[in-house]
Amino acid sequence: MKLNLPKRTFGAYLFDCDGTIVDSMPLHYIAWKKTLDEWNCPFDEELFYSWGGRPVTEIIAALNVQNRLSMPVDLVAKHKENFYYELLPQLKAIPEVVEQIEAQHGNIPLAVVSGSRRKSVEGSLSALGLLDKFDTLVCAEDYKKGKPAPDCFLTAAERLGVPPESCLVFEDTDMGIEAATAAGMESVRVPAPLERA
Repeated sequence: MKLNLPKRTFGAYLFDCDGTIVDSMPLHYIAWKKTLDEWNCPFDEELFYSWGGRPVTEIIAALNVQNRLSMPVDLVAKHKENFYYELLPQLKAIPEVVEQIEAQHGNIPLAVVSGSRRKSVEGSLSALGLLDKFDTLVCAEDYKKGKPAPDCFLTAAERLGVPPESCLVFEDTDMGIEAATAAGMESVRVPAPLERA
């Protein structure tokens, strides 16, 4: 797999976490299935991937509406995250993205911008020894509107003190690419597991 980076230089790199730095989406899906089975709530794998980038609580609320359920959002989110932490020893990095992190660490500011909660992001990055590579983490608790709104990326740019147009975003979801574009940032698409050669 080759990442197609724009030919110009950037003031900062912003990375989504799940499915971009860490190949965690299959593990997240296992955690979702295990959690939602307790509530007899279906969650098709295709739908799961199409909702990539959405905060956990938004997903649960949407599933409640879709399936006419009344799952307690915070409790279900907590269960799902706990199941995910149990799977962390199986977590692997996406080598081509880690290569970019290693190459730019210490040269330009780096941030993680995720729809996941801070504890989940820190757990994933710590499991792979990457947590100390980033100047800031922007997680679900840090902004009101999730992707495709630009809020999360604009928050990261502001924290790093870099203009949005000087930031390059690494993302694996359409929603994330839309959010980067809305923030006035260029982006690099990280192929999904099935697309990687």
